Amino acid sequence: MSPRNPWDWDWHDTPPKRPPPKRGIRMKKAGVTWWGKRWIGALERLSSGYSGRLGRGKTYARAGRAHDLTVGGGKVTAKVTGTREPYDVRIEVTEFSDAIWSKAIAAMAAKAQFAVELLAGRMPDEIDDLFKQAGKSLFPVKASDLRTDCNCPDWANPCKHVAAVHFVLGEAFDRDPFLLFELRGRSRDQVLETLRAARAGGAEGSKTPRPGRRSRASTAAATAETSAEIEIATVSLGRLKAADYDPPPGPLPSLRFDFDAPPVSGALLRQLGAPSGWSGPLTPADRLGPTVRAAAETARRLALGLSGHRGDADTTAAVSDSER
Repeated sequence: MSPRNPWDWDWHDTPPKRPPPKRGIRMKKAGVTWWGKRWIGALERLSSGYSGRLGRGKTYARAGRAHDLTVGGGKVTAKVTGTREPYDVRIEVTEFSDAIWSKAIAAMAAKAQFAVELLAGRMPDEIDDLFKQAGKSLFPVKASDLRTDCNCPDWANPCKHVAAVHFVLGEAFDRDPFLLFELRGRSRDQVLETLRAARAGGAEGSKTPRPGRRSRASTAAATAETSAEIEIATVSLGRLKAADYDPPPGPLPSLRFDFDAPPVSGALLRQLGAPSGWSGPLTPADRLGPTVRAAAETARRLALGLSGHRGDADTTAAVSDSER
């Protein structure tokens, strides 16, 4: 048998593709929320020249080939099991500075609806506008905002492995919008704690110091500085006159008040009956009836301007009787 030519290639020699790992993250549908759509949209817009890689990356994400995902501090790391081996993927964005966070949280604190939605686990629709006013967007805007790296041999950026991680990340953002804050340098607890403090009047200021980076004195100085920037919306009403109110569309009906004694005293008490837990030989109507009847008579006489207030003595007697 002649020796085999080393340049002869047979597709049967290609090793089978590795199966997805059991710990793989199977993406079902990314971009079901507006913030998830914005993240996926940023990838598609910035990678329009590599639509083929994006399609294969989405297939990898659905198959669960991405795993070991970590998010925080401006970095996303993951592994993607490809044909032969797991590849290391890294995605980086810029962390926001303390000044950016201070301005953004101060703006959030000025609107109660933002705090309500964030506490409910939803990203407010206009929140990125606040970050843009502070100087940055939560989402990648230009190619330099999104730095990616993969140790696979593909030269394209993004390769299918990076795209797979990006899609998995978009679904993770759908489930937990606070991962967007985590990626930009602040945890959920840090943001909500600082937001509550700002809403309460800036007791801790709107700057969220990173653990171990500031002394107590510098933290207090930052608190005093940012507390002055926070303005809580309030409403002040001036003195109103009759002319300030809208006139009625027509003449008001005449009003008539009836101060006659009721034909049956204590009827409502009898209708209500005894509450749960009531004990004793007398019903609530029998026990409270004399007091209610005396109080009603006193109120009727006061309304009619009658002198004597005969009901006062009856009320005292009724109370004393009911307390025996």
